[in-house]
Amino acid sequence: MTASKLLFRIRAMTLLFVILLMLSGITAFPVYSELKWLMAAHIFSIDTAMGAWLWKVWLGVKEVNDNNLFLFYGYDWMAFAHIVIGMAFIGPYRDPVRNKWVIEWGMLACIAVMPLALIAGNAREIPWFHILIDCCFGIFGIIPLYIVRRWIIQLEQLKS
Repeated sequence: MTASKLLFRIRAMTLLFVILLMLSGITAFPVYSELKWLMAAHIFSIDTAMGAWLWKVWLGVKEVNDNNLFLFYGYDWMAFAHIVIGMAFIGPYRDPVRNKWVIEWGMLACIAVMPLALIAGNAREIPWFHILIDCCFGIFGIIPLYIVRRWIIQLEQLKS
């Protein structure tokens, strides 16, 4: 494979990762509207574990919206953090070999998702199925980063 093809693949996969990372965070901004729509659409029956959990979450979000709107400021900062983290990947996009460490840092962050979800999720009484969904963000996030890291190593070898 040529260096230009590898560079194209690295940039495309990095861009896909950044877009998905930012989208996963940006969805925190309209959490009230999203949950209000989801509850009105009756997609999940309240008789199911998922439906009961979403109903509980909706009641909490509605309570915050009605009485403690300032708490959503934390959601805003979490969404902003996803955007800022995504911006860190500009370096590997521009010069993958020199900024390979950012990809490796992203892989470490993906691994760190799992203990956080397991420890904090349990402490906050989050249902296991939701904790597993959160763990999937780390699992699915590390896959494209691992592939990009392998491609960067190949690119390094071609350039030397």
